[in-house]
Amino acid sequence: MHAHAGHAHSERTGRVLRISLVATALYIVLLVIAGLRAHSLALLSEAGHNLSDFLALLLSLVAVYLEGRPPSATKTYGYRRAGVLAALVNALSLIAVAFFIFYEAFRRWHHPEHVNAETMIGMAAAGVVMNGVIATLLWRAGRDVNVRSAFLHEIGDTVSTAAVIAGGWAIMLTGQYWIDSALSFGIGALILWSSSGIVRETLNILLEGTPRGISLVAVEHAMRSIAGVSDVHDLHVWCIGSENNALSAHVKIADITTSESDAILRAINDRLGRDFEIHHTTVQFEHEACETAHGCVAVVSEAHQP
Repeated sequence: MHAHAGHAHSERTGRVLRISLVATALYIVLLVIAGLRAHSLALLSEAGHNLSDFLALLLSLVAVYLEGRPPSATKTYGYRRAGVLAALVNALSLIAVAFFIFYEAFRRWHHPEHVNAETMIGMAAAGVVMNGVIATLLWRAGRDVNVRSAFLHEIGDTVSTAAVIAGGWAIMLTGQYWIDSALSFGIGALILWSSSGIVRETLNILLEGTPRGISLVAVEHAMRSIAGVSDVHDLHVWCIGSENNALSAHVKIADITTSESDAILRAINDRLGRDFEIHHTTVQFEHEACETAHGCVAVVSEAHQP
């Protein structure tokens, strides 16, 4: 049942990404043509922003395919981190685009060019609709870091294209063409801000840091509160993929039978799954009287719920 649901989710996400790719590619072509004809750096910046979105969506689609592949003898966790790597590449590419936009905006600030404001407004309005629809589809498709990185691209585009509309109106009313460069600075700053969070999160996953939103102290306290647990140490919590939290720990219990320790293990796993969304656990039991961490292991037990 779970495997079937996961496959259906991947199929739905893949379909949304393919539709988004086609729509984004068509809009990029229109933005480049309109930007060159209107002499608008803001529109060309949007084309660059949308090109990074296209690459983001493409990488996300590849990652969805790879993440669906089963584990093997050489890839025991499968390819769950493919999406994390895709998100990191997406975010780094966005940072490069942002600095290129800053450079061009600075150059145009000192040498403004005549801008066709009507074309700016028309293309930006179309972009708001398209990016808004794609963002909505991605929001419904999933919450992992891979899809979320693509979603942030689209939200950033929606906001920045709305700003281009406002800038176009301001140019029409005032005739001040430096507004086009100012908008480009704003779009670049938005790109930089949205990508930095994804870089931090993906690096944390790749470095096997504690997952976002989980307190190691709270996890240890919850485990210690289970009846029969006297101590918890060598506790590690990390992410296999963006939505696959894992835990390993040494748990000290009394010198009891295996059937009794199994009840404690079930209680630990139930608590971790319910309170922290941790479903892949490796718990090593030790006798309470043992003086060394590895000297008297009672039970080594692993629980995994995909």
